[in-house]
Amino acid sequence: MATLFERTAPPPPPLGPAEVAAPLAPQTLEETGLSPAYVADLTLKLLYQKGQTTAADISQSLCLPLARILDPVLDFLKAEYLVEVKGGVAAASASYIHVLTNRGAERAKEAIARNGYIGPAPVTLPAYVKRVRAQSIGELQISADDLRAALSHLVLPERTLRQLGPAINSGRSIFLFGPPGTGKSSIAETLAGLLRGKIVLPYAILVGQQIIRVYDPSRHVPLVELDARFDRRWVPVSRPFVEVGGELTLEDLDLAFEPTTQVHEAPFQMKANGGVLLIDDFGRQRAAPDQLLNRWIVPLDRDVDFLTMNDGRKIDVPFDLLLVFATNRTPSSLVDEAFLRRIQYKIEIRPPTSAEFSEILRRICAQRNIAFYPQAADWIAKYARTRGIALRSCHPRDLMQHLDAAARFLGKPPEITAELVQLACETYYVGLDDQATPGPASP
Repeated sequence: MATLFERTAPPPPPLGPAEVAAPLAPQTLEETGLSPAYVADLTLKLLYQKGQTTAADISQSLCLPLARILDPVLDFLKAEYLVEVKGGVAAASASYIHVLTNRGAERAKEAIARNGYIGPAPVTLPAYVKRVRAQSIGELQISADDLRAALSHLVLPERTLRQLGPAINSGRSIFLFGPPGTGKSSIAETLAGLLRGKIVLPYAILVGQQIIRVYDPSRHVPLVELDARFDRRWVPVSRPFVEVGGELTLEDLDLAFEPTTQVHEAPFQMKANGGVLLIDDFGRQRAAPDQLLNRWIVPLDRDVDFLTMNDGRKIDVPFDLLLVFATNRTPSSLVDEAFLRRIQYKIEIRPPTSAEFSEILRRICAQRNIAFYPQAADWIAKYARTRGIALRSCHPRDLMQHLDAAARFLGKPPEITAELVQLACETYYVGLDDQATPGPASP
């Protein structure tokens, strides 16, 4: 029982949703899956890069606990005369400043020559596979209300919503097809936010003595910084949304090896695990559609992807993502029946009706503080018809940008007038017919 003079430790802060998914901190080096030699080499490389640093900073940089794991490693390196201590507060070993000896610098350069990775300690491949399976998108379910709320910023018919919901819940591949500018990419981007729950992914994975870098700040959105209760080699992130377009090649779907650092970079689909991978403008890639789908036959069937490392070793990793193809072409013009069977859900995103177009225009005007007149949608539709152009969902957004730019140029307030709508249409729509088009009447 505590007395008046004893101080009890404050309770740890409650876990947030992102932290619940994170593994607890390893208690021993064995629990990390890493060998003492590997951690020693990684420490030497870090010290070589930094010049000198404290034990606490080494722990922070390598994302490994100091007392239970790094202190014994540092003691070993000091005993081998590879590292020496230059100073620090005697009562606080975390503040000791460590620096390489000449012998330690030579060992560090040898380690860098074998593998130039310097950063958070990696996790093992089995640990990565287990974690991806534990946070699988296959366990997620969304309701009709969830879908309507997530897509409320878009104007979509009920038919499209009723088709999208089952496709998302299936966790399988989706083929979104339809004319350009109908919102296919916007729909796909919204899907990642619909996938509930937070996930964690590692900074890097160790396979043998080789490194695969997984965490990508340009692709992943970190949520919280883990404290000492957790294994900080993992990063809590939002479920990823990874988008690739016409730049995609077959080589991009395998591990990319950097000869200078001897480090592999995970491919797009591996970085998208637990989230959404959008192949935008499918059919415009430098690789033919059938080549890309041939590459994905096994992953689509078995939820496992096979990657090749620089030394020729084959590894299998989870293929646990919602794969979305968005294209302006019809599915049958891109791939044959066998491939279409593997792409489970085919959903057509059609051009907006007149009523839907008018509603999109109303919302865009509200966003831009432009007074809305229903007649404006009719003017735009009439102008587009004279040029042989079908209305698209993206037109109101683009046209109001043109209208705003024209108003600023003319020194007028941005409002829907016959003059400004005419000028916006003239600079936006281009048809095959060059004949002059009469301007719309004023409201």
